[in-house]
Amino acid sequence: MRLSILDHGHNRRTKLFLTLTSTVSRVDSPDIVKLLLYRPGFLTRPLLELTADAMRGQSYWSAAEREYLAMCTAQLHRCPFCIDTHAELTRIAGHGEIDPDDPASARPQLAAVREFLDTTTRTPDRADIAGVADLPEQALVEALRVNLVWNIVNRLANAFGFTLREGQLHSGTRSLHRFGYRFPGFLLADGEKPDDSGDVVANLRHSVLDRPATTDPALRIAAAAGDPLPEPWQTYAATVRDASYTITDTDIRRLLAAGPTEDQIFEVTVAAAVGAALESFDAGMSALGNKSTS
Repeated sequence: MRLSILDHGHNRRTKLFLTLTSTVSRVDSPDIVKLLLYRPGFLTRPLLELTADAMRGQSYWSAAEREYLAMCTAQLHRCPFCIDTHAELTRIAGHGEIDPDDPASARPQLAAVREFLDTTTRTPDRADIAGVADLPEQALVEALRVNLVWNIVNRLANAFGFTLREGQLHSGTRSLHRFGYRFPGFLLADGEKPDDSGDVVANLRHSVLDRPATTDPALRIAAAAGDPLPEPWQTYAATVRDASYTITDTDIRRLLAAGPTEDQIFEVTVAAAVGAALESFDAGMSALGNKSTS
């Protein structure tokens, strides 16, 4: 990956776990696993708390349909790693229920909510529930939470240069499905556990943007909101938010040459990705609020 800390910066117990699982499976640990196990107290704990329920908790949408929506989000972000991963997970979770290569195989409700999510992702200011007004409001909330997770992860995958290596698609997807997007607790025991507000989205927002870290919270909040930043951050954070698929090795080298550390780049990247995803989520929820009060 483009930040060496994501490959080699883990604590000792995590390094042992990655080595053991790679030895047993005879496949290198996927980049997404390495990302999630790097500084889990900053991002991973609240993100996985949201993800496990969104992807495998009780829902109006089947597990395969949620994987299909995740794949569609990846297509918007032009993330090959995530497209291939969620296409395979759609097949695994669905047992033929839906063909990821054939949009016409989706039931009409899924096709409608996909259009709703596509709009909230690309143009949050135009979020409109007209096309999904017949769906239960809870179903729309559940779909928005799926979209929130993968609007974050896709941006990070693009920015950090995730790559699928030989054997990982088969082993990695089956492990994710088998364990329901959960990791052993001892791997996530990093740093002080924040107060639980009872709202998984609020917990994620607070953990990434407000808690003490290597960077100042004001920098992370500005990157998340798309507010003006001093260079070299301004151009980079805007690209993470708006066109993460265009980020290259050169962009990261340029940042490092300008003085920021890899940990600072990691935090600002995460903040920008989370902020952009929350903007879409909040817009979708606002549209639902309009529905409930009209």
